[in-house]
Amino acid sequence: MSFFELSAGRWFSQRTSHHLAFKQQEGGKSNLTIEVLAKDHPEVVKLCQHYEVDPTQALCGARVSWDGTMEWDEEKHAGSTVLVPVADSLQALEGQLLREMGYAEKAPVAGRYLINQEELILITEYETMYSKERLWFESPNVRLRHSILKRFGGFSMASFCSEIRMGVTQPKANTPEAADATNSG
Repeated sequence: MSFFELSAGRWFSQRTSHHLAFKQQEGGKSNLTIEVLAKDHPEVVKLCQHYEVDPTQALCGARVSWDGTMEWDEEKHAGSTVLVPVADSLQALEGQLLREMGYAEKAPVAGRYLINQEELILITEYETMYSKERLWFESPNVRLRHSILKRFGGFSMASFCSEIRMGVTQPKANTPEAADATNSG
């Protein structure tokens, strides 16, 4: 859950995608907004019910919204989705990731997540595709993302994103940093 909390906020994302079958690359830019949702939030409960998962098993939820463009099509790419991690065990380092809309296909899909040494790995197998995404923080306000997409016919794509938080993060309440910020002003 701490990875999702650290991801909350507004981000500027730059993406480079390599389309290996076409031997071409393209760039893109997006504005992302990530909002952490409580596990009892109506959207989290609704998504759990869609997948027939007990909503009390959800760790939290996240609403991700994006608005951006890619070089090739110059169209606006905008949308949002809700993500809900459901742990396999009490440790919460691995489990199922419920998605309102998939990364590669625009339909609900459940995948897997794994937290490994402060990075989040998302794996999703679609009917005709496989995607793997790795996210990690270079610093609290710089997040990096690498993804691969493989179609079962052999086509694949690799992408790299650098994301910079827009604005400065605020210390969470009830932490030593928050107390220092309050006492210094």
